[in-house]
Amino acid sequence: MHPPKHETFDLRARTNTDPKGIVRAVDAYVVQPWGLYVARPTPGRPQFHYLESWLLPSLGLRATVFHFNPGHERDQDYYLDVGEYTPGADVWNAEDHYLDLVVRTSRGAELTDVDELVEATRHGLLAPDVAEHAVQRAVHAVDGLARHDYDLDAWLAGNGMSLTWR
Repeated sequence: MHPPKHETFDLRARTNTDPKGIVRAVDAYVVQPWGLYVARPTPGRPQFHYLESWLLPSLGLRATVFHFNPGHERDQDYYLDVGEYTPGADVWNAEDHYLDLVVRTSRGAELTDVDELVEATRHGLLAPDVAEHAVQRAVHAVDGLARHDYDLDAWLAGNGMSLTWR
């Protein structure tokens, strides 16, 4: 069992330090009052070559679109990570809280990695109140998505968050 993954997003340096400490160049950062957009290549990843993410602190979500390489496509439109996303003037920080949602527009959302959240909590890697908050965030997201026919953009637009993607 691994501890929660941490990432940093350095707006000035235009870098993203991933959970393994690897610093990657970022093509674009866009700051909005409700979130941070990140677009960057993913060198060395056989499954995908590019990713775009929106960090949404008030919802405790990171919404990602993966640009898959041929032969590695997945049946998903968006991938949502549940966690804590902390804005800063120059640096944003992220802590992943294990739970993920796979969103298929107009078809549904699948909650994954519940077992990881339970194990991390049982081993003291995540405080019980943090784990409970993660579950609440995931339930809120599934409820919002269901109320908007599993359309992430429509749900977020209803919350004043207009996402743009490349």
